[in-house]
Amino acid sequence: MQETAAPASAHSPSLSGLRPPSLLPDLVHQQARIRPAALALGGDGGELGYAALSQQLHLMAGWLAAQRLARGERVAVYLDKRHEFVIACFGAGEVGGVFVPVNPVLKAEQVAHILRDCDVRVLVTAGSRLQALVEVLPDCPGLREVLLVDALPDGLALPPALRLHAWAEVQAATPWAGFAPVLDSDMAAILYTSGSTGRPKGVVLSHRNLVLGAQSVAQYLGNHAQDVLLAALPLSFDAGFSQLTTGFLVGAKVVLLNYLMPRDVLKALDREGITGLTAVPPLYIQLTQLAWPEGAGRRLRYFANTGGRMPRETLDRLRERLPQAAPFLMYGLTEAFRSTYLPPSEVDRRPDSIGWAIPNAEILVLREDGSLCEADEPGELVHRGPLVGLGYWNDPEKTAERYKPLPPGVGGREAGLQLPEYAVFSGDTVRRDAEGFLYFIGRRDEMIKTSGYRVSPVEVEELLYRSGLVGECAAYGLPHEQLGQCIEVVFCPGEGAEADPAALLAFCRKHLPAYMVPARLLPMSGPLPRNPNGKIDRKRLQQQALAAEA
Repeated sequence: MQETAAPASAHSPSLSGLRPPSLLPDLVHQQARIRPAALALGGDGGELGYAALSQQLHLMAGWLAAQRLARGERVAVYLDKRHEFVIACFGAGEVGGVFVPVNPVLKAEQVAHILRDCDVRVLVTAGSRLQALVEVLPDCPGLREVLLVDALPDGLALPPALRLHAWAEVQAATPWAGFAPVLDSDMAAILYTSGSTGRPKGVVLSHRNLVLGAQSVAQYLGNHAQDVLLAALPLSFDAGFSQLTTGFLVGAKVVLLNYLMPRDVLKALDREGITGLTAVPPLYIQLTQLAWPEGAGRRLRYFANTGGRMPRETLDRLRERLPQAAPFLMYGLTEAFRSTYLPPSEVDRRPDSIGWAIPNAEILVLREDGSLCEADEPGELVHRGPLVGLGYWNDPEKTAERYKPLPPGVGGREAGLQLPEYAVFSGDTVRRDAEGFLYFIGRRDEMIKTSGYRVSPVEVEELLYRSGLVGECAAYGLPHEQLGQCIEVVFCPGEGAEADPAALLAFCRKHLPAYMVPARLLPMSGPLPRNPNGKIDRKRLQQQALAAEA
């Protein structure tokens, strides 16, 4: 792969900043040309300016090119929030690579699934995390390069096919100054999110999705170069990663925060002079239950909610604490990056609404036959426009369920147009009032939404079966004031065995991230109820549990 012979492109370092950004790394390079001394990153790991960050992206791209990373190959990043996470993700796009951010709370089994599923070639991680993955690495045949951001633990035995690299190699690399034939419609990222059945699915996003998504969000939030945004959400979330893209688009400073306690967030608001905060309802609930230090949040210009409906009581308390901050209530789909927002001016009139479409998107409410619903008629939320992703990685069946062609006459699709336009059919039921505002009614699948995460009940059940402690089980979500939903499991012990909820809970805590650990494990004498197809009737069990709580 040549690094200097080819002519510069519209998105190469020499021309970056002379036209609107089209590729993900352009967001950084443009600011490096316009405001080189301005701070791009702060918080954990110290501060880094735009010029320095831009140079780090060139070094990362140069190192990846030296490893002969091919166009479209995947680079997984399994780290907490730190400079190297940002550098690896944005640097991969320089040479046509595809970054795969892995949630740092995932355990080895979940990480291995992601590495296998999208055939990751390069893994960027830390020594302690690599040590936790040793037993599953032989099950990831596509993995060839492991780049450590810190020291290697002593006595670590890796599969012979893996080549281990130190971060110092990146710093010593020849900066990328060549041409990569990458278009804004090409893959940029694969973000993993749980589906209604089975293991997490990889949502494929293009450079265009990410860049236009940043432009859309920055437009309605009014982001500007003087903003200081707090990255409190995991960067593996679309809304978490959006803090980077939105901030870099306008030249703002993004503060990386790995917090252990909600109080750490309050301290960061004051210490860092945060002007924009995006978080999920459970964090906001916890924040409103704390005693706030004098002046905390005094510079906050807005707070935005995503990942579920914020309780009205929580919203009211936040507005009392932060009278100068505008509240933005949002609804988003990883499959389309973002979808709706409620303008702050409408919060008092319709606090239960998820608002209307974000800029450069159209939100439709359709009947099952594909026709438009009337005002206040429940239907499926369908998102169309340039933010619609490229489908689920290597999963044609699930892709066909969610990404469907728009029928003629809907969303500007006239019968004379021959090529199909794909939209995201969310599976969520909503209604639109006569003024055009949307209201969420319910989820059409059986996903559990807890602590801002979407959890597949099947993934929890698969883990329980692996324990050897259950004969049958079913997981489902129940309403919870702080979490949105909590996970409850009904199980039958194996034949001839005694139910042992304590042992089962210990197994879950060992093998599942905290947000996936069931809140209740209820033994039951089997067999569990079935539906007409012979499958365990999870919905009936959930309804029985809801009736028992009523």
